Amino acid sequence: MSDRKKEKPTQTSFLGTLGAVAWSFIGLRRNKDFAKDVTDLNPVYVVVAGLIGVAIFIAILLFIVKSVLS
Repeated sequence: MSDRKKEKPTQTSFLGTLGAVAWSFIGLRRNKDFAKDVTDLNPVYVVVAGLIGVAIFIAILLFIVKSVLS
């Protein structure tokens, strides 16, 4: 038997999760990185990073709209 099956998967840091979520927002993610994300990312980090990404996206849209209308 292989010892790799017994190893616990490593967890990606919150900053690493932010990077993965940012690339997912853009839509550019390699299949190899996606497969790694499925096993390494913490689901709580993904939800928090997604909410942060949405808040930043909305803030950018509001800034653009306000600057165009003024």
